[in-house]
Amino acid sequence: MDEVVITEYDPRWPSLFAQESARLRTGLPPHLITRIEHFGSTAVPQLAAKPIIDLLVGVRSLAMAQQVAVTPLAQLGYAYWHENPDPRRLFFVKGLPPNGPRTHHVHMVEPHSPLWERLRFRDYLCQHADEAVRYAQLKYRLAQDLAGDREAYTRAKADYIESVMQKVRQ
Repeated sequence: MDEVVITEYDPRWPSLFAQESARLRTGLPPHLITRIEHFGSTAVPQLAAKPIIDLLVGVRSLAMAQQVAVTPLAQLGYAYWHENPDPRRLFFVKGLPPNGPRTHHVHMVEPHSPLWERLRFRDYLCQHADEAVRYAQLKYRLAQDLAGDREAYTRAKADYIESVMQKVRQ
């Protein structure tokens, strides 16, 4: 089972991101990547999170990435989610159960993807500790209530995230 587990902030998360970002830049064709960002809860200092480093990888083209990135990422320990229902991104998991605990997610998107807006959510939480505390409380509660259903946990956070994004956009 792939349970939702929330842990206290780990100060190693930024360096784990930097290490993995460097591995991706070395392992993938250099003409493919436009930028790599640390996003998700592990990118927010002091925020409790699932201990999974999320990397937002900008690529010139998803079609190109699908052709040239799947094999090199597999060599780096990533499983490609072929059945991903979102055609606007490619999604890879390092440590996909039952092969161990998840440690990293790679979200590959093109330059104009709406997923880039999530960096604004990250930055808002970094600048507003009170909002980060509210988010952590919600995550702990949802993880307790929905521990065995990762998709339901993610869906249950959507309204809160959208409410914060409305603040960000103002």
